[in-house]
Amino acid sequence: MRNPLSAFLVISLVVAPLSATRAQDAPIKLPDPAKRGTVSVEEALQTRRSVRAYADAPLTLAQLGQVLWAAQGITSADGHRTAPSAGATYPLELYVVVGNVTGLSAGVYKYRPQGHELVPHLDGDQRATLARAAIRQGWVTQAPVTLAITAVPERTRARYGDRTDRFVAIEVGHVGQNVYLQAVSLGLGTVMAGAIAEDSLAAVLKLDPAERPLAAMPIGKAR
Repeated sequence: MRNPLSAFLVISLVVAPLSATRAQDAPIKLPDPAKRGTVSVEEALQTRRSVRAYADAPLTLAQLGQVLWAAQGITSADGHRTAPSAGATYPLELYVVVGNVTGLSAGVYKYRPQGHELVPHLDGDQRATLARAAIRQGWVTQAPVTLAITAVPERTRARYGDRTDRFVAIEVGHVGQNVYLQAVSLGLGTVMAGAIAEDSLAAVLKLDPAERPLAAMPIGKAR
């Protein structure tokens, strides 16, 4: 039986196509994130909406890097991040399913907060298989990129035991809201897709058994 955090996930079987892993490739340095913007927090809160239709327009590498920094970027010399984490255990990982980003090949990348960089993970455009793992939510295929949020619960469990599921769920919420507000400030849209087939998404992303997929957030220009 899965633990309580999985109760909101719908499980189905989807077979992901074989893709070569790319972990041996050199990391891709992202542009430095902006620390000041033209949209206030209040304006972003007022205009934030869930977007489920995306224009056929690419993201820039700077836009992608800014969103990733908002989600899990490092903000202090001691390694603290944009989203709070219980005991600074940081159980979350971010994967970027790229279909249309200027200057970046289609594929799956893992965000490495240390160094603010992308580590190549899988070759090829995986958006269609990702959409099937997201219970055929078609907007995942439309969006130029989708963030897949995963967790390694044992990082938090080693310190907090039975409270782990609650703390991980809270942290996913922090990350999701950061992404929503940063997307608004960039003129983009997103939605938190919690209706995913956990086992299928793990297969698409080729995750380690200790790592659990929790949600997906397509990001792009609203249509």
